Amino acid sequence: MTLAHLALARSTLDRAARRREQPDLVPTLLRDPRTRVLVMVGDQAPVRELDEQTVLALRPATEVAHLAQAAHAVVYLGSDPGSDPGADPGTDPGADGDDGRDYLVIALPAGPDVPADATPALDGRTRLATLREVGALLDDAGAGILAACLALANWHAHHPRCSRCGAATVVAQAGWSRQCTACAAAHFPRTDPAVIMSVVDAADRILLGHQAVWPEKRFSTLAGFVEPGESLEATVRREVFEEAGIEVGEVGYQGSQPWPFPCSLMLAFRAEALTTDVVVDGAELAEARWWSREDLALDVATGELLLPPPVSVARQLIEDWYGGPIRDTGGTWR
Repeated sequence: MTLAHLALARSTLDRAARRREQPDLVPTLLRDPRTRVLVMVGDQAPVRELDEQTVLALRPATEVAHLAQAAHAVVYLGSDPGSDPGADPGTDPGADGDDGRDYLVIALPAGPDVPADATPALDGRTRLATLREVGALLDDAGAGILAACLALANWHAHHPRCSRCGAATVVAQAGWSRQCTACAAAHFPRTDPAVIMSVVDAADRILLGHQAVWPEKRFSTLAGFVEPGESLEATVRREVFEEAGIEVGEVGYQGSQPWPFPCSLMLAFRAEALTTDVVVDGAELAEARWWSREDLALDVATGELLLPPPVSVARQLIEDWYGGPIRDTGGTWR
C-alpha cells in the first residue's frame, strides 16, 4: 500500500542528464528566448495566481540572463515537452512553434544586495512564496521544478569549498556538480535519507509527537535520519523506541518524496506498535500521545490539535490512517 497524494513527489521534467556534459549548455540556453527560468531569492520563488490556480512565475532567459553574474549557481533542470508550468491555463505549450521548453534556475542569495529586477513585479496576482506554502498548490510540472530548484540552491549556497582540501569550488556539469579548483575533486549534491512513520497500535490508534520548538498544540508523526550501516526498517524501530519508548514490530513501506529543507528524502512507513506505554526522550520529543479517529477529529475541530500541512508526508500518513481528508485551518509547517 502506498500514499497516493505526495505533493513533492510529482514531476514531469525530463532531466536529460546526458546534456549536462555539454560545456556551453547553460550559456547557450540563457541566450535562447524560449528557455524559461525560475529566479529564486534565498528559499523563495515568484508565483502567480491565475484562475484559482497557482503557477510558477517563470521568465524568458533573455530577460534575466544578466542575473547569472550574482547567482550561487545557474542550473539546467531539464526539459518538458508536455506543459509550461508558468503559462496561463488553457494555452498550447507548442503554440509558438517549439515542441517543448528547457528550464533553468538562477539561485540568488537573499539579502540587501539582491538586484532590483530579480523578481517580476509583485502585485495582487504575483508574490514570493516558499515550497512549504505552495508545494501542494502547484501542478505536477511546477512542483517538480520548485522542489529540485530549492534542493540545488541550498546545496550550492552551502558548499562553496572542497571538503577534501578546502579550496574553492566552481560550478560544473550545468549545475549538477562542483569541481575543486586545486585538487580537481568532483562534488555532487547530497541527499539525506530520513524515515517518517505512522505508528499504529492494536486498537488502531495513531501516535503523534510534539517537539518543544514547535508552536503549542502542533503534533506530527515521528521521523528520524538513517544512520550509517542501518536499514530503513531498523531506523523506524530505533527512532520510535528512542523518541517515544514504543517497541515496533511489522514495518511497511508507503512512499517517498523529496524534502529539500535542506536536502532530505522522506521515506514513509506504517509501523505496528507492540507496546503502548509512551516514554518521551525529552530531546526530540517533549510530548507524545495516542489518538483514536474520533478523538483526533474532535481535537482538530476545536483547535486543540494542529496538524502538519498537506504538502508534508506526515499529513498524508495521518490522512491515510484516518481514511480520508481532514478539514482544518491548514497553514505552513516549520
